Amino acid sequence: MSISAETSAHHPTPLQLRWQRSGVGVFLHFGLNTFAGVEWSDGTLPAASFDPRLLDARHWVAAAKTAGAGYVVLTAKHHDGFCLWPTSTTDYSVASSPWRDGTGDVVRELADACTEAGMGLGIYLSPWDRHEPRYSDPAAYDDFYCAQLTELCTQYGDLVEVWFDGAGSAGRSYDWERIVEIVRTHQPEAVIFNMGDPDIRWIGNEDGLAADPVEYVVDVTRNDVHTDEELGFGDRYLPPECDVSLRHGWFWHPDDAPKSLEHLLAIHYRSVGLGANLLLNVPPNRDGLIDDADLARLREYADERQRRFGAPLPAALTPLAPGRWRADFGADVRIDHLELVEELENGQRVAAHRVVASGVEVCAGRTVGAGRLHAFPARTLRTVEIETTGPDPVLSSVRGFRTGTESIPVPPPVEEYRAADGDMILM
Repeated sequence: MSISAETSAHHPTPLQLRWQRSGVGVFLHFGLNTFAGVEWSDGTLPAASFDPRLLDARHWVAAAKTAGAGYVVLTAKHHDGFCLWPTSTTDYSVASSPWRDGTGDVVRELADACTEAGMGLGIYLSPWDRHEPRYSDPAAYDDFYCAQLTELCTQYGDLVEVWFDGAGSAGRSYDWERIVEIVRTHQPEAVIFNMGDPDIRWIGNEDGLAADPVEYVVDVTRNDVHTDEELGFGDRYLPPECDVSLRHGWFWHPDDAPKSLEHLLAIHYRSVGLGANLLLNVPPNRDGLIDDADLARLREYADERQRRFGAPLPAALTPLAPGRWRADFGADVRIDHLELVEELENGQRVAAHRVVASGVEVCAGRTVGAGRLHAFPARTLRTVEIETTGPDPVLSSVRGFRTGTESIPVPPPVEEYRAADGDMILM
């Protein structure tokens, strides 16, 4: 039986599935803002202020590996228009800075470090450009922007993600057909985030928090942090990415600090633990290194995830009836967490689920997707039954864990951890 175009749009591509299975990425916000102590600059900061004398991209990649990331995304150009590579399109770049005597290329150094470590590389190229005079001329700016994107897509090897931030672009039209074609032609293995013809979407907040249900098939995706404007299209498979900073701000500032371990764990459960990807921002400091406090927190985060989830207890799955399975651990086990994973090749099918042991509900929820974590009071059991609703849902795995924790941590109220300055919450 052939699959209609409408139905196939509800199925993931192999590229989307590969991206979803990577689970965690690390965002790297770095640029002139790092040296000026601001989140958004207006394109007037001098290029000469960029001078990360100890920059070590291997250090960044090692930090990303500590965080459990499969890819990194670098702000090659933020809204101020300053380029972290020696572009031919403008002199507002590292070529006009004292760093490496004007011969440096941050994108190149990171690309090489990623290749060496087997880490995926993603690029953020802000459509909004507050420095470039041609921005006021949409046609001229489209030429300028496409030239920049072509450089990034042809000079640095394979990319896994291209990140189009909607901030500042409300009401502005770009030649998205042309822009997307550049990515599809030169980087066919890269997912496109958020705008144009996206493969993945924004979760809708900068707190790293998804909510149940996490639906992969949607008909709109918000494209701007500051407005309710939406891109419209028919239903299509668009899994979400949850972006959040390890610190309060996106760029490194000396008076900022990383979030608590408990806060990071709360984010983990409400992103990866709900079936969404997590993009955790870890900003390099003015030396071009990852801050010691941030590294220490990342190690704590890694150690605690290993402690909780490093010794999984896999269960054998047996179908009992359409939408029902028995998961058998093979012997009595004492667990306080369950992880359910859905078979996604034919699309997301589980609309709701319920886990029962000896007639008593253990846990329940709505979507499962790429992975769903549940915590509950510890109990000893050998089997559980999983009841699901949805069109022909299929589970691919069930695992139990004994973590010593029986509840999901709760993130602090937003107003408690966002900086008083509204700039500090903006991408």
